[in-house]
Amino acid sequence: MPIKIPTDLPAKKVLNSENIFVMTETRAGKQDIRPLKILLLNLMPKKIETETQLCRLLGNTPLQVELELVMLHSHVSKHTSEDHMLSFYKPFDEIRDQNFDGMIITGAPVEHLPFEEVDYWEELCEVMEWSKTHVWSTFHICWGAQAALYYHYGIKKYDLPEKLFGIFPHKVEKKNSMLFRGFDDIFMVPQSRHTTIRREDIEAHPELRILSSSKEAGVYAVSTKKGRQIFITGHSEYDADTLYNEYIRDLEAGKPIDIPKNYFPKDKVTPKPPVTWRSSANLLYSNWLNYFVYQETPYDITSIK
Repeated sequence: MPIKIPTDLPAKKVLNSENIFVMTETRAGKQDIRPLKILLLNLMPKKIETETQLCRLLGNTPLQVELELVMLHSHVSKHTSEDHMLSFYKPFDEIRDQNFDGMIITGAPVEHLPFEEVDYWEELCEVMEWSKTHVWSTFHICWGAQAALYYHYGIKKYDLPEKLFGIFPHKVEKKNSMLFRGFDDIFMVPQSRHTTIRREDIEAHPELRILSSSKEAGVYAVSTKKGRQIFITGHSEYDADTLYNEYIRDLEAGKPIDIPKNYFPKDKVTPKPPVTWRSSANLLYSNWLNYFVYQETPYDITSIK
C-alpha cells in the first residue's frame, strides 16, 4: 500500500524512482479508506533529505499512511527554503486540535546545548505533552529521543569523550518485543552523536523497558510498556551516503572527526559505501506501524486519550 504525501513534495520523485508506491493527495481523495495518520515533526537541518528517508521507510509496508508535516513557530530553518516550509509544513497551532495514529519526532543538531537553552525547547515540550493525549504512539529519534526521555522522565544526557560515529552492531534484549520481531540476533545501526543516556537512569523507571542495545553504542531502543512512547538513539533511516557527507562536512570545517567505524570498506573513503542496515531499518518502521499503531490505535482516533 502507498504512503500519501503532499502532491509536490520533493520526496515523491525520489521514491517513484525507487519503485516505492506513493499516492498524491489528489488520488487518495478518491479512495474510501481510512489511512493511518502520521505526524512528522522534522527538526533535522536538511529537511528534504530527512523527509525522503522517512517517507521511504513509512511507504514500504502493506499499510496506507497519510503523512502530515508540522513545524515549530519558535524556530526558523536555516538550511531549508522558506517556500518549502510554507508549502508543505503546518504550524503546530494549526493541527493541535487533531488526533494522529502515530507521530515521529526527529533528532536535531543541538546536542551541545542543555535542553533548556534550545531556542524552541518550550514549544517542543508543549508538543511532547500534547502527544500524550492526541497521538497513539510517538516514535522519537536520536536527540528527539533524549529530549523526550528528559522531558517525560527526567533522564539526563551525558557528553561522550568523542563523537560516536559509524555503523555499530546491536542486539535485541527483549526477545519477545514486537518492535524487533523478525530481527537477526545482531543487526547494524548508524550512529552519529556526541551525547548518550545511561542504562541505570532508564532502569530506575519501571514503566520503561530497554529493548535493544550495543556494546559500543549503548542503549538503542527504549519503550513504555504499551508502546505509546518509543525512543530510538540511532539513525536507522540514514541513506548510504549520509555518514560520508557528515564526515566530509566536518573535515572541511576543520572539526576533529575520525573515519566512521565499520562504514568504509577497509577504511578507504568512498562516497558510496555498502549499506548494512537497510533491511533492519525497514523492519523497524514496519513493526512500529503494524504492531504499535495499526493494530492498537482506535478506529475513531478522536477517542485517543
